[in-house]
Amino acid sequence: MKIVVSNPTDGKSYQKELESNQDKMLYGKKIGDAIKGDTLGMGGYELELTGGSDKQGFPMRVDFHGTSRKRLLLSTGPGYKAKRKGERRRKNIRGNTVAEDIAQVNLKVVAKGKDPLEKLLGKKEEAAPGKKEEKAKEKKEEKPKAEEKKPEKKEEAPKAEEKKATEKKE
Repeated sequence: MKIVVSNPTDGKSYQKELESNQDKMLYGKKIGDAIKGDTLGMGGYELELTGGSDKQGFPMRVDFHGTSRKRLLLSTGPGYKAKRKGERRRKNIRGNTVAEDIAQVNLKVVAKGKDPLEKLLGKKEEAAPGKKEEKAKEKKEEKPKAEEKKPEKKEEAPKAEEKKATEKKE
């Protein structure tokens, strides 16, 4: 089972593969339950279960109790986004309780421990691109290049025909 731990203070998330004895400690927990980080190897942290998905990719849903999977008529929320106002569709949804069939569990940091998450969980995923980050990228790309020096126009010497014309007028 994989866990994805998100840190709401900095917007970053960390992914970790759990061992078989660690994931059994999550069985029976429901979405919204608090979990001590000690059971997952993150001493001092307190986490909240926010969701997950099963081995086939169907999302867990808060308002569907149990561990089973069922086709529900949905209008909003995890598992379905309506394209038109009032639209509803029947979609497969997993219950709100963690069981053996769950492949990924999403967790949110509620209380921090003394060690940083990067040290405990290792590799971090990039934060979702926000407006501030996109603007920063655009500014970096639009840095003005050093102004190219344009060659100054040299005054051209009058041509032979023009010299003759000016001499005759004088």
